[in-house]
Amino acid sequence: MVEVSSLLDIGYLISATLFIFGIKMLGSPKTAPKGNMYGALGMFVAVIVTVLKMQLSDGGIEGWMWIILGLGLGAAIGYWMATTVEMTGMPELVALFNGFGGAASALVALSEALKVYTSETYELATPIFQVYHLIPILAIGASALVGWMTLTGSLVAMFKLKGGFTIPFTEKWVRFPTWGPSWLNYVKSGLFLGGLIMIIMTLNDPGNLGLIYGIVGVSCLLGILFVLPIGGADMPVVVSLLNSLSGIAAAFTGFVVGNTVLIIAGSMVGAAGLILTFIMCKAMNRELFDVLFKAFGGSTKESLTRTKVGSDPEEVAMVLDGISKCIIVPGYGMAVSQSQHLVKEFADILEENDVDVSYAIHPVAGRMPGHMNVLLAEANVPYEKLIEMDEINSEFSECDVALVIGANDTINPAARSGEGPLGGMPIIDADKAGVVVIIKRSLSVGYAGVDNDLFYEDKTMMLFGDGKKMMTELNSALKEL
Repeated sequence: MVEVSSLLDIGYLISATLFIFGIKMLGSPKTAPKGNMYGALGMFVAVIVTVLKMQLSDGGIEGWMWIILGLGLGAAIGYWMATTVEMTGMPELVALFNGFGGAASALVALSEALKVYTSETYELATPIFQVYHLIPILAIGASALVGWMTLTGSLVAMFKLKGGFTIPFTEKWVRFPTWGPSWLNYVKSGLFLGGLIMIIMTLNDPGNLGLIYGIVGVSCLLGILFVLPIGGADMPVVVSLLNSLSGIAAAFTGFVVGNTVLIIAGSMVGAAGLILTFIMCKAMNRELFDVLFKAFGGSTKESLTRTKVGSDPEEVAMVLDGISKCIIVPGYGMAVSQSQHLVKEFADILEENDVDVSYAIHPVAGRMPGHMNVLLAEANVPYEKLIEMDEINSEFSECDVALVIGANDTINPAARSGEGPLGGMPIIDADKAGVVVIIKRSLSVGYAGVDNDLFYEDKTMMLFGDGKKMMTELNSALKEL
């Protein structure tokens, strides 16, 4: 007769299937909400099956109260965070959730190490290289190293995305630094090797508290130092990489506790995050090694020697009157000014006058993968209007007006030269439109430190000012035509 515990393994299969379909659906903005629900349902099934299997094991579960309390508290915190966060704060929330995933894996590994290997009844295997001794200890060490590193690295990424933090019990705002001299790479390499050596040393003495907490300390410091030198323009790569690391930590933890679905889910998240990381690197024409160990754009910025007379919203409105096609190019400036709703209103006004309006989305625009998609979806922009760079670039030659709001490096023609910090980076071909309208605070260079020739072309109209303010005035001018 088939045991109940074996039948419950079908629940793990269902859970893994839901994860697979969920990740697949996350590939499109239109199906992403349903994919998110599939993933949540898969995790719910996995939790229920795990609890039931534990209850059916020898001795059952002791302390149901703690399980119920943990589930309730976690659900409450997750619901509160998801419902109160502003769409402009979504990158920070994603970074924080990556950290939570790493912390969960690391804490499980830590508790398992303290429970099993510090017990008085534990006997060291002889020889130590037997599989039943080797695999659990190495899995615990790997889970700790990756998990704690993901936690601290994600917290640093979150504060970088926020721009800084407020000192507790004061109202003083401190800008989070970006610091990374070249010698720091040797320190990071040394810490990583030190962590690996301590993991190997635990094979001989797995209950050594000095080694256990030493791995925790080194991993936490390593996470901070890995993300500290990385600037804001590379944040999409960092966020996706940290997402991958949280999955890898979960997979290692699956080996620690012998949970199949945790290994499957962690491996899928790790693989998907790594694929996304390389997609982000390709979109920036950057190698992952360069992102982690080299500065982007150098320490010097090009000095501005040219000037450009700004236009006013009324002039731009007159140019927009009677056009047939407009492409909107959103950038990080739109997120900072929180002007996505006004951009949607602008598009609605043009569409009422039979203008074909679409949105050109650069893969690394903003501070996380899909940042512009999230903001525009919140403003109820139809998914079919959001077109990826590779698909829409061919349309700019037939476009009357390209409206750029808060983008710089992603539209800089200097990338086509193949030289300099932007050399070879794929860009949106906004400069091929009939007229280019750019909303920006000033002529200042982008994160790469390269002046943008597009700003100074005769067909370019600059609207200098805050994105929300300029869009409000432009919409008002259009309505008065």
